[in-house]
This record gives sequence, C-alpha cells and structure tokens, in this order.
Amino acid sequence: MIAPPWRWSVVGIDALAAQVLGAVGPQAPAVVAVDGHSSSGKSTLAPRLAGALPAAAVLHTDDLAWNHGVFAWDVLLRNEVLPEVRTGRPVSYRPPGWVRHGRKGSVELPGSLRFLVVEGVGASQPSVADLVDVAVWVETDEPTRLARDVVRVVENGEMSPDDYASWMAEENAYVTATRPWEQATFVVHGGRLLDHADDQVVLAG
Repeated sequence: MIAPPWRWSVVGIDALAAQVLGAVGPQAPAVVAVDGHSSSGKSTLAPRLAGALPAAAVLHTDDLAWNHGVFAWDVLLRNEVLPEVRTGRPVSYRPPGWVRHGRKGSVELPGSLRFLVVEGVGASQPSVADLVDVAVWVETDEPTRLARDVVRVVENGEMSPDDYASWMAEENAYVTATRPWEQATFVVHGGRLLDHADDQVVLAG
C-alpha cells in the first residue's frame, strides 16, 4: 500500500467530532464509516468518536459479517439495519450468520440516533459509499498492525491461522483495489506516531 506523505498533528477527540458535525447535513442518522486494515485501531477510535458525538452509537461490521462474509455485510446494512435505525426506534437485530449457527444475543442499537458510527474493514467500501456521510480512514504502519494481529490470532485465538490468511487475502485485495484513504473525509493515525493523550487523536492535515 502506498499512501500519501500526510502531515500529522495532534487534536482533541472533541475537535475531530466538531469537524464531523460540520461535514454532515441535517439527516439522521448520519453514517460515519471508520475504515482501515485489521488491527489498525478502528475499534479503539470508533467508540471514542461516538462518545464525542451527540446521540451516537457504534455498529461493528464484524458482527454483521460473522459467518456471513468479510464484505458481504453491505446488503444487511443497506436492506435490514439502516431502514430499522431510520425509524427512530431501538434496534435488536440478529444477523443471518448468528441465526444459522446459533449464536446467542443480538446487535443492539438505541433509538433516536443522530449518528451511526459503522466500524470495520470495508466500512466505506464502494457498495455502501452512497450511505456514508463521513468516511474516516485509520492509517497504521504494517509492523504495528501485524504485531497486534499476532496477539489476536495466536495468543487470543480469535480465529484460526487459515481463517486469518483467507481474511487478509480479501482485505488486502479490497485495499489495493479501492484505496479507501483517497475517498476518506478524515485520516487518523492508529498507532503512536506522535505522543497524545487518550482524549486526543493524530489527524492528517
């Protein structure tokens, strides 16, 4: 992956949220996609950003994709989840893979959302680009990402090595083909490129 030579600066998470607010219209919920490679820091950024936005909740694409397909969750978001969210009522959704494989529980989203933060690999993929109001790309150097993946795959056993290799093949093909950072509204660094506090992010300018 060849990314631009971004110039980075440290800003408060509230400042980033204010920029997101300024980038969307009055529609509710506004969809904020937090995209990036596996282990780039998306699932860390997403709840922090949602916490700084009014009436916001996080939807993890991993939940929609569970036993369904790395990127095939797009249809579920478009046809099943978003229509329910837009009614303004709370959502309790069981993705097809959960039903087929007997996974307990459901995806829970509160009602009256102003922002839905959709977090995951491919959150801004072309098939859902028309649904996304703001796209955030989380950029993290490959050695950092791979070191985090070792913890997730080898130490924590979140997936088998074969499943991981299959997932990464699809992920890398997606990133290579679409270069999502080029369409992103904001680019945030997911590593420790610059020292910053927990209530700050490293933002590309």
